[in-house]
Amino acid sequence: MRILVLNWLDRDNPAAGGAEVHLHETFGRIARDPGIEVTLITSGWSGAAPSTELDGMRVHRVGRRNTWPLHVPGKLRGLEARGRFDLVVEDLNKVALLTPSWVRSPVLLLVHHLFGRTVFEEAGLHLALPTWLLEKPIPWVYRGVPTVAVSDSTRSDLVGRGMDPANIEVIPNGIDLTEFTPGGAASRFEQPTLVYLGRLKRYKRVDLLIRAVAELRDRGEDIQFLIAGKGDHRGALEAEAARCGLGPDRVRFLGFISEEAKRNLLRRSWIHGFTSPKEGWGIANLEAAASGTPTVASDAPGLRDSVVHRETGFLVPHGDVLLLAERILEIIRDPVLRERMGAAGRRFAERFSWDRTAAAMRESMLDAVASARSRR
Repeated sequence: MRILVLNWLDRDNPAAGGAEVHLHETFGRIARDPGIEVTLITSGWSGAAPSTELDGMRVHRVGRRNTWPLHVPGKLRGLEARGRFDLVVEDLNKVALLTPSWVRSPVLLLVHHLFGRTVFEEAGLHLALPTWLLEKPIPWVYRGVPTVAVSDSTRSDLVGRGMDPANIEVIPNGIDLTEFTPGGAASRFEQPTLVYLGRLKRYKRVDLLIRAVAELRDRGEDIQFLIAGKGDHRGALEAEAARCGLGPDRVRFLGFISEEAKRNLLRRSWIHGFTSPKEGWGIANLEAAASGTPTVASDAPGLRDSVVHRETGFLVPHGDVLLLAERILEIIRDPVLRERMGAAGRRFAERFSWDRTAAAMRESMLDAVASARSRR
């Protein structure tokens, strides 16, 4: 069976994030099946090889991040010289390719999350408006197309836009439970420590965590905030920290860190924070949970799927800095609560694994192929 996956980035791309972890952890496992050949069309970057093999997948890179959708149809036609693919999986991460309107092979839609109006919080009008408009025809273009959502929040969003719930299956993201493990109370930083791990983009709203730390500083609390990741919003966040009077003893920007350093940070930090207004899943929340670290997050789509309120952490109305600070303070001051949430987080994370995710995705793909063949 020949499967084609369309995703705008692969894991080697310098801009890769959580969706690319999902891509490789899921389809890399599926590619191990000797009866399934997986091909990926993705975008390139300066110095990138035009083709390679990653995790058993044949990878073809065309265009760049913002031009990739324009190059996909031509590359697909070239690959179809060997014959049609049995299934095209459109991994909708940022911009819908509207594949059912031009792809000849059967399509399965995989959705992490749709921006909606939150795209205007991140991009300029020249990019935000086209992205927002391209989401409008999704319910009609993908009508009847088997769809996989990574969370109940994403499924609800799709149904709210007019898609048939009967066609949408939820397959949550997984986690490597052998890599992300608790270190125990003895491994924590001596100083109360809040950590953020992820890209530094405006829509991630890391500024809310900075302002919460400033509020706690004003109350006399000794807390440090470690920000790990890179992105074009770092300068603005550094300016926000300076505006709040928070020096490097309070807020430290660590930049890009290795996976080992990331795991160590999650084990050692007291609290993980994630205050985006919308995500597909919030995989960092699950990584923190597996590490025995509670999360304080915005009560937002995706994040409310990966944080169990009052059990593995707290959910706070998005933008409420005072309550955000209160919840962080509650965890800092109560070691029993902190340990209880950490233990509950680990139990919660153990419900998810990449093997389980890949197995469910494989079954959905086989069902989609079988259904398409039955209609011929």
